Amino acid sequence: MKILSAMSLCSSILLAACQPAITHTTQKDDDKVADWKAFLKEELPLLGHRNWIVVTDMAYPLQTNPGIKTIFAAEPYEEVVETVNSMIEEAPHVFAHIYQDQEQQALSEELAPGWDEYKARMSQALDLSNVRWMPHEELIARLDEVSRLCQVVIIKTSLTIPYTSTFFELDCGYWDGERERKIRE
Repeated sequence: MKILSAMSLCSSILLAACQPAITHTTQKDDDKVADWKAFLKEELPLLGHRNWIVVTDMAYPLQTNPGIKTIFAAEPYEEVVETVNSMIEEAPHVFAHIYQDQEQQALSEELAPGWDEYKARMSQALDLSNVRWMPHEELIARLDEVSRLCQVVIIKTSLTIPYTSTFFELDCGYWDGERERKIRE
C-alpha cells in the first residue's frame, strides 16, 4: 500500500512538472511600452492588410487574445486619433478603412457630458466623411475574429465618453480591388 501511494505521489509530481506554467502577461508587462508613438512607428511597417489599429476610451476592456497588443497613450484622445491617422496616411504600404461606433449618432451632451467638445475636436482630428458607422458589438466581433489570425493594436486613452472608439482597418496601399479582380479572372 505504501509503495502504491509513493508511486501515485511520484506520478502526480511528474505530471505537474510536465504541464506548462499558466501565466498572464499583458503587452505592457512584456515590452514596457513607454512611448506609444515610437511603438507604433516601429510596428506599422510590420502591419498590413487585415491588421487593425484601434484608439479607445478608458473603459475599453483589456482583451487577452494573443493577437491583440494593448498600449496606453497619455495624450488626449483626439490627438492620438489624429496621429495614428497621419502615420497610416504616410505609410507607403497601407491605407485605412475607418469605423466608429454607430451609437455615437444617438449621443448628446445630456447623455454623455463632454460630448459636444469631443465631437468638435474629432471633426478637426479626422475627416468624418470618410468614417463608416457600425454597431459597437459588430466591430468588437470583427476584432475578435481578425485577432485569431492577424495582429490588432489597441491604443487606450483616458477619455471617459462611451462609444468613442475609432477603428482603423488596414488595407493594401499599392493594390486595389479592380486589379485583384483582373488576376482572379
